[in-house]
Amino acid sequence: MFTGIVRERGRIASVDGGQDGVRLVVEAPETAAQASLGDSVAVSGVCLTVVDAEDGTLAFDAVPETLRRSSLAQLAPGDSVNLEPALRAGEALGGHYVQGHVDGVGRVRTVTPEGDGRRVWIDPPPDLVRYLVEKGSVTVEGVSLTVAELDANGFAVALVPFTLAETTLGGLSAAAPVNVEVDLLAKYVERLVART
Repeated sequence: MFTGIVRERGRIASVDGGQDGVRLVVEAPETAAQASLGDSVAVSGVCLTVVDAEDGTLAFDAVPETLRRSSLAQLAPGDSVNLEPALRAGEALGGHYVQGHVDGVGRVRTVTPEGDGRRVWIDPPPDLVRYLVEKGSVTVEGVSLTVAELDANGFAVALVPFTLAETTLGGLSAAAPVNVEVDLLAKYVERLVART
């Protein structure tokens, strides 16, 4: 379980493999210093298991299912990723409940300056729009955000300067792929209502 509060921005050191799975090695000095083999870490919103941790780097294996549902297959050496270690008992819940189970890859529609921040419109896969509500929670690239506006095709988020500086969201541009995880509670509500 995660909260969508990014703890470190890592850098992809290497990507090895193909459609049958890849090994990602991420330079992440802060996260690696605290990580153990088997720990869960959200990498740009995708829950992955640490398979190696040494010299300030973390290694993860991404299987075909993960590559199909996320943008991880598009990563290349030098790319930045958002990192969040799993929530530990007793830690503050700063964002919202995030599983690290990406629901789909959305596309950035527009990025517009808005005061000191930016308004970013994102078009997720069409079947995810029904889970979004204005002022509700959504996770984009592992970052817990509030839905600022909705239309038939997607949603807008208002990014503050801190988020732009401390996460990869500051580098977003039109047509960029982004990992989207909708609020888990919305999916449970839909399932419960469908059964009554």
